[in-house]
Amino acid sequence: MTTLTQQPEIQKLWLILKYVFGLVPIVAGADKFLNLLTQWDAYLGPGILNMLPFSGHVFMMIVGVIEIIAGILVLTRTEIGAYIVSLWLVVITLSLIISGDHFDVAVRDLVMAITAYVLAKLTVINRAVATK
Repeated sequence: MTTLTQQPEIQKLWLILKYVFGLVPIVAGADKFLNLLTQWDAYLGPGILNMLPFSGHVFMMIVGVIEIIAGILVLTRTEIGAYIVSLWLVVITLSLIISGDHFDVAVRDLVMAITAYVLAKLTVINRAVATK
């Protein structure tokens, strides 16, 4: 149970998570157009590439738009945005596992998915405490 003396610290932690899960998807999404951080379509397995009606680069630009929207949602409607980011990261994790490659990234994305879920739950707690 949260006590009144713990609330400022919980608020700080919540804000850190909110900005991380708001800004990182926006930056990663924008980079899907620039490929400065990495060559994003290299993370697509051959099975997925073969199913696409367009290039891997075009697919990653679509992914980039989705990630930018998800990041904006985290910043503006944190609970729903955090759930969306969490789900999105689980989908990426499963995609990487199915492709049989990049297991290190899959593990990292799964940890981030869990953390985004925690952000959603902390948002509910913060709202409940703020209304008391």
